Amino acid sequence: MSTKNELHKLETRPWGGYVVLIDNENYKVKKLVINPKKRFSLQFHNKRTETWTIVKGKVEITIGDKKGIYAYGQTVSVPVGTKHRVENIGDEIAEIIEVQTGSYFGEDDITRLEDDFGRIK
Repeated sequence: MSTKNELHKLETRPWGGYVVLIDNENYKVKKLVINPKKRFSLQFHNKRTETWTIVKGKVEITIGDKKGIYAYGQTVSVPVGTKHRVENIGDEIAEIIEVQTGSYFGEDDITRLEDDFGRIK
């Protein structure tokens, strides 16, 4: 199994950031760090599913037209092509372990529908 050298480097985003823990041809694993009261874009992916396990904090997760509150130890999955968003509703940093599976894991497989940071093209 080959992995890339840039692993374990924090990639900052307006909502927090992520660290790639494993990146290979079959799957990608990230640790997502979401700052208090921040949220991702409402988005979807065409080539990957994502499974999230909350390991710190409390978040509101939107998958399709459903919203739910999730905390430590809970897991949710986002099918390919399904709109989704994570929002940190707490006053402390939230952390999620994300496992991506599918045919492509590039950051350009994001279609943003709504964004708090002006990143919709």
